[in-house]
Amino acid sequence: MEDMSAYPLRLEGPDVPMVRFMNVTKRYGSLTVLDSLDLDISEGEMVTVIGPSGSGKTTVLRMLMTLETINGGVIYVDGKPLTHMEKNGTLVPADPRHLRRARADIGMCFQHFNLFPHMTALQNCMEGPVQVLGLPKAEARARSEELLDMVGMIDKKDQHPARLSGGQQQRVAIARALAMRPKVMLFDEVTSALDPEVIGEVTNVIRKLVSEHNLTMLMVTHQMGFARDISDRVCFFYQGKIEEQGPPEELFGNPQRERTQQFLSAVKEAG
Repeated sequence: MEDMSAYPLRLEGPDVPMVRFMNVTKRYGSLTVLDSLDLDISEGEMVTVIGPSGSGKTTVLRMLMTLETINGGVIYVDGKPLTHMEKNGTLVPADPRHLRRARADIGMCFQHFNLFPHMTALQNCMEGPVQVLGLPKAEARARSEELLDMVGMIDKKDQHPARLSGGQQQRVAIARALAMRPKVMLFDEVTSALDPEVIGEVTNVIRKLVSEHNLTMLMVTHQMGFARDISDRVCFFYQGKIEEQGPPEELFGNPQRERTQQFLSAVKEAG
């Protein structure tokens, strides 16, 4: 059993990050997917994770969404433990109730849009605020319409997902996640299921979020040009660790580690 006394019950001080992975390990049987990961993401920062398949990129997002349990370490969101809770002055693994409450601060957009097929775009956006946050329907409608307008989908608010293109569905999915007013927004390969001609629709929405909203964002993508364009910091993952990280112009323009250089040149050739 890990000694939890080394982990604070809360993060205190003026520079507390919005997200902190503290010595986080994730294993599937004998396979270590994340190996003692330390990663801080500041409030309002846009961090992009890149790396080869199997490097642990999506696992980072899944653990933040509490879709995976961790085998070691602690994840904190806004100074409070996400994966653990306090009991008798020490941290113990979080129970489902704590996870549900903590998860409310986190929004996620997946590669596949996961919209409710029997609901219109507007109903999809209203569902969470009404059912989970307890917002009055009129307030949830106003919030949802404002967000659908922001992602350029207000004219399609009464359409069901089957009547929308992939790019349109993904933009509704972003509005739906934002309707919950998350502190942290996660994007997992949100353009990879889309036709090339509509990728711009979605990347433009994310660009707008970055420039106009002080949201903390973590994105996994294989689109290097987009990552370079939009990120405050890029982390290159390899074998469950951060091999190299830095501002995009440095990491893409002058990578220091051999593995990063190999990966970026392979991506360039493939593209």
